[in-house]
Amino acid sequence: MSRNGLLIDYEYCTGCHSCEVSCKNEKNLSKDKWGIKMTEVGPWNVEGDKWEWNYVPVPTQLCDLCEDRVAKGEKPACALHCLGQCMEVGPVEELAKKMTDKGTKMALFVP
Repeated sequence: MSRNGLLIDYEYCTGCHSCEVSCKNEKNLSKDKWGIKMTEVGPWNVEGDKWEWNYVPVPTQLCDLCEDRVAKGEKPACALHCLGQCMEVGPVEELAKKMTDKGTKMALFVP
């Protein structure tokens, strides 16, 4: 059986924190714990009119990709509620191919 992962295309992440909130609600996590945590990189000037400023959701050790939801054929809470629609769950091999094909601003999480 293929192992699932979470592909995050952070080129389209707006930093809205919907993934954090939906995960906390789904997993009933306390205010000081996260299953996925939003990080912000930047902003800083790279050169000229080019800037580095990214939001990257980072799954933690508490993330199990909502295995209960996935077992019922549902998306993980973070992917379901992602306003930028930049999260996808599926077999690691398929996600790695998508990541390779696009080439930039993507991260693959495998619990």
